[in-house]
Amino acid sequence: MKLFRFTLVCILTFNLFFSCTEDNRDPINQVIDNGNGENNDFAQNFGSTIYRTFLGTVMDQNHNPLQSVTITIGDATAQTDAHGVFIIQDAQVYERFGYIKAEKEGYLTGSRSVVPSEGTNKVNIILLEESIAGTVSSGSEETVSLPNGASVKLPGSYVTSDGTSYSGTVSVVLHLLDPTEDDMTMQMPGMLYGANANNEERMLQSYGMLAVELLGDSGEKLNLAEDSTAEITVPLDVSLQTNAPTSIPLWHFDEDGGYWVEDGEATLTGTTYVGSVSHFSFWNCDIPAEAINLCINLTDENGNSLSNLWTTITSEIYGTRGGNTNELGQVCGLVPSNESLEVNIYNYDMCGATSLFTTSIGPYSSDSSEDIIIITLPSDVISETVTGNFNTCNDDPVTDGYVFLLYQDQTHSTLIDDGTFEFNLLRCDQDDTFKVIGNDYVNLQTTDTLNYTFTTPLTNIGTISACNDAEEFITYQVDDHAAINYINSIESGLDGTVLYVNVYSPNQEYFFYLHIENFSDIGTYTNNANMSFFDMNLDSTSLETVFEGSINVNSFGDIGEYIDINFSGNLVDWNNPESPTPITGSIHVLRNN
Repeated sequence: MKLFRFTLVCILTFNLFFSCTEDNRDPINQVIDNGNGENNDFAQNFGSTIYRTFLGTVMDQNHNPLQSVTITIGDATAQTDAHGVFIIQDAQVYERFGYIKAEKEGYLTGSRSVVPSEGTNKVNIILLEESIAGTVSSGSEETVSLPNGASVKLPGSYVTSDGTSYSGTVSVVLHLLDPTEDDMTMQMPGMLYGANANNEERMLQSYGMLAVELLGDSGEKLNLAEDSTAEITVPLDVSLQTNAPTSIPLWHFDEDGGYWVEDGEATLTGTTYVGSVSHFSFWNCDIPAEAINLCINLTDENGNSLSNLWTTITSEIYGTRGGNTNELGQVCGLVPSNESLEVNIYNYDMCGATSLFTTSIGPYSSDSSEDIIIITLPSDVISETVTGNFNTCNDDPVTDGYVFLLYQDQTHSTLIDDGTFEFNLLRCDQDDTFKVIGNDYVNLQTTDTLNYTFTTPLTNIGTISACNDAEEFITYQVDDHAAINYINSIESGLDGTVLYVNVYSPNQEYFFYLHIENFSDIGTYTNNANMSFFDMNLDSTSLETVFEGSINVNSFGDIGEYIDINFSGNLVDWNNPESPTPITGSIHVLRNN
């Protein structure tokens, strides 16, 4: 069984994982130079310090998860697991600003800045590879270009990080970030928020961005020598060319502060912006706007919070920005003040690029919150609720962990602190199967990847257990009794046209069997299954029963591969048919024949 574990930077025995200090965890000092040698404290715009939980995923440009990425929020540190996931609980941030930095060898430093919300703040970061676009030599002026038209014209004078003059070959890493591309907001650092030349906070509308990094012969990072400048060329997407201003402010990203700083200007030359820069990081061509912080709270008509929906805010003047709702259905961010705004709700991974819901809000002159209820949905969009319990291998509720729900290309996630979980989501009707993964931090154990089928509108998958040394298990819950788990002496396979799963204890303390007659392939089976069980831990047992409900066979591998089943319904005792017994359960077993 393929397993994963979180790599811990440090563990405090009586405190939360992924936090290297308990107290006095001050956020990164937010001080910038305004250009005349005087430091101004930009953090006065961020409000008071607060504590929030962050759950994120770090990927490469092909959306593959990246493991062992170092994540930093203030003094709190974590590393991503095999799924590219990190969690930092109780991180100290500001009311209006939190900064998450992601670092891994071979990649440019990535980051995300957010307006922290209640509940779990979810972030996605794509790291750009340190791929070499070209090489130049010190002492000569040379240009490195990309096929998309982006380029950097270098003066030939370079220094190392300590200011020492550098002579030799210079490798140039160069990436163009196009604001019309879907991945741009995950690839860029921070968020579109910065300090203008007067040290005033502004929301930004990007017309294009360049990431530039210079590396010496030994891989050391270089920068331009003092009093040297380089010329950058940022091509404009055709959709942006009509409204592009003839000149536009340039902004560089402050990696210590986590926001953009106005630093010069670029001029429109044909269909590109050209500007002069004195050092390298990420550079951005942006129009600034005054902004307020807006939180959107998204629910369905029954009051269920809707998670993982891409929510966009569009201004006619300043364009579109967006974010995914968390498990509370909330997403917060900066929007232009005193502007009428349009809200659109999407589920790109499953329902395409068509908005599921749209409404108009605003204008706002100060920080605000807006409750939006989705009442009418397209006919092919289905509302689902998935619930369950997450136990340790000792059958105790997990008190510190997470559960993933994977549906098509979309990942829903929730933190676990009391052994229970609930997902509320929207999906389109082309696929009714999903997967679940759970991770128990305290015992550093995990479930396998478990397969299920939706039983619309509510799917109770019963109890899943984090037993990373168990290759297979049966778990079921009868009525309101505690869950029963079996991990040994399980037999399963195909006998003619009968799919069977049996378990017997040597001392006859328990047994369980499930037989599905006329089995042909994966799918849903109803009213053609026999199920019996006996366990001394139950004060009621079922020895001669008929199962009435749905049994979903989600996978049926070859011999030696997995059979995955989830079921929900009632057991009807032949001797007492008037009192059916509710039962739910999951099966994840290796096929014996």
